[in-house]
Amino acid sequence: MERDLLHKEKSESIIGAAMTVLNVLRPGLDEKLYENALVIELTKRGHFVEQQVQFPVHYDGKLIGTLIPDLIVDQLVIVDPKVVTLFNDTHLAQMIGYLNITNLKLAMLLNFKNSKLDWKRVIR
Repeated sequence: MERDLLHKEKSESIIGAAMTVLNVLRPGLDEKLYENALVIELTKRGHFVEQQVQFPVHYDGKLIGTLIPDLIVDQLVIVDPKVVTLFNDTHLAQMIGYLNITNLKLAMLLNFKNSKLDWKRVIR
């Protein structure tokens, strides 16, 4: 049960910020527009937000590429805005991969496709 409460207040604040962004911009825009608006709204709420931070990915001791999550909030939570019909297994697997590479414990998927925000917490 305690795992479900990981970064509870931050999660609530992120969801609230996303709801505000969706209420202002309305559904149907590009993901990048929601991402940029979310940075503004989260910053207004006192969060430290990093956008498009690069993480090197290594395999067998060799650099194989770079992982670039959309947002990292307060150096604790990966936030990935989406505009999709529904979250699927690929979205969840992507967040688990991001968590493994970044060594963070919580990712949040936010879906701006409809007039009601859909969200999912992914915990490592």
